[in-house]
Amino acid sequence: MHPVFLDLGFVQIRYYGLMYAMALLAGIKLILSELRRRGVQYVEDQILNIIITAFLGALLFARIYYVVFNFAAYQDNLWEILAVWHGGLAIHGGILGGVLCGYWACRHYKIEPWLFADVCAPAVLLGQALGRFGNLMNGDAHGLPTDLPWGLVFAPGTPAGIEFPGVPLHPTMLYEMLLNLLFCGLLYRLQKTRRRNGFVFCLYLIFYSIARFIVSFWRADDFYLLGFNLPQLVSIGLIAVSLYFMLGYRLYDNDKA
Repeated sequence: MHPVFLDLGFVQIRYYGLMYAMALLAGIKLILSELRRRGVQYVEDQILNIIITAFLGALLFARIYYVVFNFAAYQDNLWEILAVWHGGLAIHGGILGGVLCGYWACRHYKIEPWLFADVCAPAVLLGQALGRFGNLMNGDAHGLPTDLPWGLVFAPGTPAGIEFPGVPLHPTMLYEMLLNLLFCGLLYRLQKTRRRNGFVFCLYLIFYSIARFIVSFWRADDFYLLGFNLPQLVSIGLIAVSLYFMLGYRLYDNDKA
């Protein structure tokens, strides 16, 4: 495994960036296809603007979130904050940024935010799965040491290789990638059923939170707050909030597409 997909000498194409580009393109295709299936009238340029705004907001907030909770690693070299190709995007920050920026863009273009969130949910999980493959090749978001036969030794110079040189680690990126693909398939099927707007997006938050809560037991680089695993705490909070909306607003009813 090597983080560089293609080295042209004057420029390098890394798996990390390549997977994000693929996630964006695949997401656009899925979202436009679902909007057409639902018979939603839209201007394609406006939809693309909403997607790109949410995508860029997710990247920005994911980096800010990571740096805030890992500032000790950057305080002596602030320029490293800009080196996102070295890893360091926190998914919960990305979810927050994507929701806030996507909501603003939907309101700007007068598109129902809950409907658009439902349409985007499977595409987001697919994008997260592709992103985890980028993490695998980049050697970040890595796991703890393991004696299991599928443990992976990461290349020297990668975050995993630096922290645990020559040691087999849990391939937590693969764990989460597989769970994301499984839940993406479930959301894709549920997206075809008639439910109130917001139902599929709340399920996305629940499904992803379950995946992240499970995988965090083997993650080596998770953040901790007062001795508690922060991603697991946030996951529990997202599940609780999502269930509140689903049950309180009866989003599971099938009287509205």
